[in-house]
Amino acid sequence: MDPVELFHEVAATVPAYGRFLAEQGVDPEKIVTRDDFARLPMTTKDSYTLRHPLPDLCRNGVIGDMIAVSSGSTGTPSFWPRSAGDERVIAERFEEVFRDSFLARERRTLAVVCFALGTWVGGLFTIGCCRHLAERGYPITVVAPGSDRREIARVLPDLAPYFDQVVLLGYPPFLKNVIDGEDLPWAEWDVKLVTAGEVFSEEWRTLVAERAGIADPVRGIASLYGTADAGVLGNETALSVGIRRFLAARPGLARELFGESRLPTLVQYDPGVRYFEEHQGTLLFSGDNGVPLVRYHIADEGGVLPYEELLGFVRAHGYEPEAEGPERPFVYVFGRGHFTVSYYGANVYPENIAIGLEQAEVSGSVTGKFVVEVATDERHDRHLTVTVELAPGERPSEEVAQAVGASILGQLLRLNSEFAAYVPAGRQMPFVRLREAGDPEYFPPGAKHRYTR
Repeated sequence: MDPVELFHEVAATVPAYGRFLAEQGVDPEKIVTRDDFARLPMTTKDSYTLRHPLPDLCRNGVIGDMIAVSSGSTGTPSFWPRSAGDERVIAERFEEVFRDSFLARERRTLAVVCFALGTWVGGLFTIGCCRHLAERGYPITVVAPGSDRREIARVLPDLAPYFDQVVLLGYPPFLKNVIDGEDLPWAEWDVKLVTAGEVFSEEWRTLVAERAGIADPVRGIASLYGTADAGVLGNETALSVGIRRFLAARPGLARELFGESRLPTLVQYDPGVRYFEEHQGTLLFSGDNGVPLVRYHIADEGGVLPYEELLGFVRAHGYEPEAEGPERPFVYVFGRGHFTVSYYGANVYPENIAIGLEQAEVSGSVTGKFVVEVATDERHDRHLTVTVELAPGERPSEEVAQAVGASILGQLLRLNSEFAAYVPAGRQMPFVRLREAGDPEYFPPGAKHRYTR
C-alpha cells in the first residue's frame, strides 16, 4: 500500500477527513513523501470517528451495505459500515490460515462460528469471510451456533461426521470452555481452532491442543489480529507460531526483542492492504475500509518487525524455522496497556497470570478465566488478588487455592523480572479467591470477559 496515495484519496472523498485536516491546518497538496505522511496528525476514536456523523466518515458520504457494531472497551457502541469488497480483503487472512495451516483446499471443512451473533462484528465478519472462501472453491460449510454452548453441543454431533475436519472460530477462553466442558469426541473430528480478540500463551496453545486432540499445535491453532475499526489486520502463520514458541521458552530473549516481560501475539500482515506504524510503543494503521482510516491510533501496545530483521534475530540465537512462511513483515501486539495492574511499581500483566493457570498441576481444576486486581485491606496494605474460576463441578478448597497461588507466583518470578525485583518477597504470593463456574459477579456467562479491575 502506498500510504500517501491512500491519504490523497481519503482527503478528496471522505467529508469528515477533509474537515479534520482543515481543523489541523494541513494542506493535502503538501503531503508528497512518506516523511510528510509520518508528520500527519493521528486520528483516534475521540478526535475523529466520534466527532462526525456516520455518513461523513464514509467515501462520498455514503454508508456501506452492512453495519457491524462494537462495544469497545468502554461499553459504548460504535458503528462500522462495511461492503462486500471490504470483506473480500479480510477474507485473504482467513484464506491463508485455512489453506496453508489447515489444508482446507483438499479437505471437507465444517467451520463452526462461535463468536457472538447479532449485530456484533466478530460473528458477522467470520461468517462472511468463510462464505467468501466457499465461493473461491474451498469445500467449506459454515454453521453459526454463536456463543451458545448448548447449541454448539447440539449441532456438532450431527454434522461433524460428514466432514474431514472441524474448525471452531471464537474467543480463546470460550473455545477452551467448550472443549473442556462438553463431552464430545473432539479427537475423532480432527479439530482446528481460529481465535481472535485476546493474547494467549504458548502453554495455553499446547494445553488446548492436547485436550482437543490437535496433533500439531503450530498448524492446528491460529490467532487473528483484528479490530472492529478495520477488520482483520494480520494472522498467525506456521512461521510466526514457530518463532513465538521458540521465544516463549526463552523469556530473556523475548524481553530483549519485545521490551516487556510478557509475550505478545505475533502475526504477519500484508503491507499491500494495511500500513502499520509505531508511535511510542503503540500501533497506528492506515487502510481502506467502509470507514477509511489514515494514521489511526488503535491504542494497542506493540510494534512492527521487518521480515529480515526478525528472521535474522532468531537465527542469530540458534533458531532455524522449520515452517516456511510468507516473506511479509510481522506485527506484535500486547493489547491495551490499561489491562495491566501496578503492584509495588511493577506492571503485572494478565498474560503472566494466565500461564500460571495453564500449568499441569492446576489446569484441570480451573477454566483459565480470572480477574486480577490490587486490593487494600483495613490496614491500608496492598495485596495482589487473583479471583479464579473453577472448572465445572469443582468446589473451592484451600488446597486448590494454595496450589493455584504457588503456580501463579512461580510464573510471575520466571517471566516478570520487574515483579521479582520490585515486590518484597513477603508480598509476592498472590491472594487467590476461588469462584465456582459462571459466578455472576466475576464470571457471568455470555459476557466478554475482563481480566483486570
